[in-house]
Amino acid sequence: MRRTIDWVNGAIEIIDQVALPGEYRTLRLTTVDELIGAIQRLAVRGAPALGGAGALGTALAAFAHDDPAEVRADAERLAGARPTAVNLSWGVSRALARLGDGPEAVLAEALALLDEDERLNHEASARAAELILEKCPRRPLRLLTHCNAGRLATVGWGTALGVVWHLHAAGHLEYVLADETRPLLQGARLTAWELAEAGVPYRVLPDSAAAAAMARGMVDCVVVGADRIAVNGDVANKIGTYGLALAAARHGLPFVVVAPSSTVDPELRSGDSIVIEERAAEEITTVSGTPVAPPGTKVFNPAFDVTPAELITAVVTEKGPLAP
Repeated sequence: MRRTIDWVNGAIEIIDQVALPGEYRTLRLTTVDELIGAIQRLAVRGAPALGGAGALGTALAAFAHDDPAEVRADAERLAGARPTAVNLSWGVSRALARLGDGPEAVLAEALALLDEDERLNHEASARAAELILEKCPRRPLRLLTHCNAGRLATVGWGTALGVVWHLHAAGHLEYVLADETRPLLQGARLTAWELAEAGVPYRVLPDSAAAAAMARGMVDCVVVGADRIAVNGDVANKIGTYGLALAAARHGLPFVVVAPSSTVDPELRSGDSIVIEERAAEEITTVSGTPVAPPGTKVFNPAFDVTPAELITAVVTEKGPLAP
């Protein structure tokens, strides 16, 4: 699997996720401003991938400036590019801690973080796959997922879709149901693209059809990623995750969250304190530039919601199920 984000010949190279599935292309980013722009328009997205972006962006700043104060100013802007995903600021902080040793040391730390992300996501998803096999007696399994928590959301491999890769390789998977994930369709555009590329049977469904699929006995387990996890087990993830958890609880289905331990915020006591990013109204009122609502329509467009710990069967990291 090609990395979603990497350091190539003195610059950051990313897979441009805005272009998928129509076009597969990479972008070369040479400045922190270019990286911030790519993050904010979701050309690179997903909590673990944003951790890599934060670290590599700090390396870019370290090579660009001789004055440590200027590096720190760029790092601060980068860390605030998207407020909900804790991995972004975590990646920035981790790389910035090596600034006193010079830009090469900052880059070395960033590259170590990339390697670590791939390894930890592989381990976390393997542990989650084992847990799901224990919780779900039916074989082969039918999984439902939301948004995109595959290799495109990480440096490599994936979290929730990492579980899919493990189960598919072992012959334990019948199919995956992928929520389209309104309004930007990360499920239909990105998750479906990854599943098709891997040869995994899948179907895309409207977000509003997920509960009906559960009611019809089409789902054995819901598995999702995370953007921020509080120490009490509350989870912030793509908008619509909370509704899925409510539906899963109503139908007695396991609801499993998979993430590296870097997504756990040790300073956050509960999900009540998570800052939820709100995005532009145009994401709701237009589709591919065509208006679908009357002019002047006001919207509520949060990028994330918070699922309470009591609705979650398990939050699984590379260390195993998280104890709140």
